[in-house]
Amino acid sequence: MDATETRPLTAAGRRIADAAEELFYERGITGVGVDLIAEHSGVTKRTLYNQFGSKDHLVAVYLTERDRRWRSLVQATVDASATPRDAVLAPFEALATWSATNTRGCAFINALAELPDPAHSAHHIATAQKLWLLDLFETLAAAADCPAPTSLARQLLLLHEAALATQPLRLDTLTEATALARSLIISATPH
Repeated sequence: MDATETRPLTAAGRRIADAAEELFYERGITGVGVDLIAEHSGVTKRTLYNQFGSKDHLVAVYLTERDRRWRSLVQATVDASATPRDAVLAPFEALATWSATNTRGCAFINALAELPDPAHSAHHIATAQKLWLLDLFETLAAAADCPAPTSLARQLLLLHEAALATQPLRLDTLTEATALARSLIISATPH
């Protein structure tokens, strides 16, 4: 079973996926077993395995669904931007919205820390999410006529990821990271 598969979930599958998302995000992927997920979703382990095949596949579904929601929010924020220069800052604005309900930091950074094996499907999904954001920053910087979009994109990714990594410290580094990003964008793009 491929985690990116679009097969609709049954009602039990949706309950399992929702319970897994809450538990994986709040307690960590390696700290949560299938027994706990089954208990929280009100199904048997057998139903969980019938729906998802394995915990690894359920982890992949969890990250894939979070990635889809994140990309959708970022794209909507980009689309609502008044100018190409404003669009470059959109992922930071989306992060402010996202962080209001996701206070334990980045699920993808957390997954990379917990599952360091590059062969693990969850590791691949988390890495792809970060590379997508880097590519988006570069595309947006180029659209804003930045003469060095690759360099600006890397700088913006560093700021974005630093804000995510420090989020659990409750220091509001996102405000400062956004201000720094805005300065970099203004300096790097004409008019």
